[in-house]
Amino acid sequence: MNQVPSASDLAGLERELAELCVSALNLEQAAEAIDPEAPLYGDGLGLDSIDILEVALEVSRKYGFELRSDDERNHQIFQSLRTLAAHVAAHRTR
Repeated sequence: MNQVPSASDLAGLERELAELCVSALNLEQAAEAIDPEAPLYGDGLGLDSIDILEVALEVSRKYGFELRSDDERNHQIFQSLRTLAAHVAAHRTR
């Protein structure tokens, strides 16, 4: 049974995920400059569906659970780094 992560745990996970996005997608933005509440799609970080797929693959490898492309919750999961971090914290196996 997973524990509810603390705010500092989530903040650390948000930083890890920002770094993962920057390295996996070769973003020209520093991980520290990514607002955890900014949208990942469109006006925020500007990712497209292929970028999100790449992030999902990296998250699956690093945290030990599968993010499926057919999951109806993907819009909420990938809304921002904050929502992605909360999802990873709840489902990670490593």
